[in-house]
Amino acid sequence: MNKWALLTAAILTEVVATLSLRASQDHPGWYAVVAVGYVMSFVLVMRVLRAGIPIGVTYGIWGACGTALIAVSAAMIFGDPFTWPIVVGIGFIVLGVILVEFGLHAAEGDQKAAVAGPSA
Repeated sequence: MNKWALLTAAILTEVVATLSLRASQDHPGWYAVVAVGYVMSFVLVMRVLRAGIPIGVTYGIWGACGTALIAVSAAMIFGDPFTWPIVVGIGFIVLGVILVEFGLHAAEGDQKAAVAGPSA
């Protein structure tokens, strides 16, 4: 399976588990979905890491997308607040993930240049 599809599945299962955690406050039957969702999410993240996506990128994208999706979904499903400061905070999270990704690529470029040696 494609590593990005695995990461997407990990994010979605974590979001379902977290939303189910909120739902379980009113209906304890949701605890089963919470447990299965979190276990599935962690297993999928483990597979993403084995597929070769670095931990900083994996966790950053997983966390950022999960946070954004949960905030939007909780507002729609449970009527949780969704204010401008929340939107700005999500924007900062996304910006942070982008910076981590750029930092990773810069480090990979530096490593390749070091391996290649000085140019003549």
